[in-house]
Amino acid sequence: MGRLICGGALLVASALLLSGCAALAEQAAARERSMLRLSADLAERRLQTRRFETRDEQALLRAGGAVLQDLGFILESDDTELGVLVGSKIRTAVEARQVIPALIIALLLGVNVPTDRDQKLRVSLVTRPAAPDGASILVRVTFQRTVWNDKGMVTKMEPLNEPHFYSEFFELLSKAVYLEAHDAD
Repeated sequence: MGRLICGGALLVASALLLSGCAALAEQAAARERSMLRLSADLAERRLQTRRFETRDEQALLRAGGAVLQDLGFILESDDTELGVLVGSKIRTAVEARQVIPALIIALLLGVNVPTDRDQKLRVSLVTRPAAPDGASILVRVTFQRTVWNDKGMVTKMEPLNEPHFYSEFFELLSKAVYLEAHDAD
């Protein structure tokens, strides 16, 4: 009888553990899907999108790729026929506002608190004609980041919606498009 109760308890505990792991995996998958989903929020779309008065989508993509490389991104994928560029760069994620409290806790309590260590910034750039006549092209760029702590665990997966990322990128892209158009003359 005792074995039966122990076996049943073990079975229930295993089922709970597996359902908890499945729930965590589903939460991680939902976060990844939400990062890849284009936002319907109009303000965010305006931040991420600009119209360029040109018919030369390939020149616009070349200029976009050059700007991304100038910003330190490595282009991982490009499909110029579809109008898509994808790039990434690895940077430190160490911040004093996180490290100092972790050090204090370690000194006072002897407990090691994980802190963020590395981050991978990803960018995707998509172009499409803005009108049926092809007289202008829309460029939409999005930035995301994934952060790992010093234990190798992912601590954040999030879009980056700070306006300075977008204004800097589009300012540089406008200059690159202008220069490319005038170098051809």
